[in-house]
Amino acid sequence: MTVDVEDYFHVSAFEKNISRDRWDTLPCRVEQNTDRILQLFADHGICGTFFMLGWVAERYPNLLRRIVNAGHELASHGFSHIRVTQQDMDSFREDVSRTRKLLEDLSGTAVLGYRAASYSIGRENLWAHRVLAETGYRYSSSIYPIHHDLYGMPEAPRFAFHPPELPIFLEIPVSTVAIGRHKFPCGGGGYFRLFPYGLFRWALRRVNYLDGQPCIFYFHPWEIDPDQPRQRGVGMKTRFRHYLNLQRMEQRLLRLLSDFHWDRVDRIFLNQNLANNEK
Repeated sequence: MTVDVEDYFHVSAFEKNISRDRWDTLPCRVEQNTDRILQLFADHGICGTFFMLGWVAERYPNLLRRIVNAGHELASHGFSHIRVTQQDMDSFREDVSRTRKLLEDLSGTAVLGYRAASYSIGRENLWAHRVLAETGYRYSSSIYPIHHDLYGMPEAPRFAFHPPELPIFLEIPVSTVAIGRHKFPCGGGGYFRLFPYGLFRWALRRVNYLDGQPCIFYFHPWEIDPDQPRQRGVGMKTRFRHYLNLQRMEQRLLRLLSDFHWDRVDRIFLNQNLANNEK
């Protein structure tokens, strides 16, 4: 179970409408929404992994500490939600190093995981895996192996894999379900709000029982916040994707938390990988 800790104005789809120099002027709702998620997880006895923006951590250090004190894994989402496709190797290295140091200094815990903004690691920038390994990360969950107009690497493996020449580093793709030769998304986000819950539950169970693999699910704090400020001047596609079924998200999430067993990424994947390496 993973949460990308960012606010409604951080999303890549709004970057043409909301410039970064306006972020500090907008009403911030990420703290109250993340606290709500922490309560939902506590009510269900669930620990997860929180991929946090450095921008959020700087402004809400006590939120970061509440996440860690509740037993969740803290991981990096980069500093200010810049897609890797918009960075060169040097700027990416500076971004992931700066964010990891900030999160570790504020939390007093090791940060091992990273998720790129908008799943922006793909066939054109796989060098990012080596940079992450060199800067102390143990895993990434930054590839979505599907076709999408904004991201995706459909030829990537569906399940956790070691990038070439990086035997102690894992890429853990967001979950997809295979039907015939085709892969369909079942890892959360807008798809979880779009498709009927029963279809999502079937897909996740198929991955668990037919493939024998754990699932990676993600969502954002703003997705449980139907009262967030509405943005003007955004395109119809963006408006549909961002605001669809926000009012139903929390109830769907509650069903998901009850229907499956969830845990932190590091405990499921890194412990399993360590055991496999010792065999």
